[in-house]
Amino acid sequence: MSTAAVAPARPGQVLADLLPSSRVRDIALVVGGAALTGLAAQIAVPVPGSPVPVTGQTFAALLVGTALGAGRGFLSLALYAIAGVAGVPWFAEGGSGAAAPSFGYILGMLLASTVVGALARRGADRTMLRTAGAMLLGEAIIYAVGVPYLALATGMSASAAVAAGLTPFLFGDALKAALAMGLLPTAWKLVKR
Repeated sequence: MSTAAVAPARPGQVLADLLPSSRVRDIALVVGGAALTGLAAQIAVPVPGSPVPVTGQTFAALLVGTALGAGRGFLSLALYAIAGVAGVPWFAEGGSGAAAPSFGYILGMLLASTVVGALARRGADRTMLRTAGAMLLGEAIIYAVGVPYLALATGMSASAAVAAGLTPFLFGDALKAALAMGLLPTAWKLVKR
């Protein structure tokens, strides 16, 4: 029985760095990260009174950034955003284009995946508590960009944008952070074996 060669974990690495290094690997990871985010965006539940649905997209974007690191995470979400603006129907609910009121969240995901990827290089994905902190920071970044964009795109007041674009999503985001708290440190423990 053969197994794939996986490099031993070292400080400053993210999970993707454990795979044999090559340009082909990096391209595949970037494209795969964009595709995962697009697929997760199709898991969408409408929120009454909000033009923004609950999706798996934010979780995927943060997971991509954490697992791939800042550079590849940024490139994955940039590819996702550019392809979606160009017409690939893989934004939430099969949408595309930059005109949607929720496009600001995609821009926020681009920034958030980069930040959580940088934090992962510093070990933020190796314990439950640090993973929770990284995920919550990532979510805060997404909202810091997405909610003002929602207000501008729809003409909502700031308080209405918070009520429609932040408040209904807090519980789900706590669940996503909890899932990441279990998933990422467990992956590192398995790698160490």
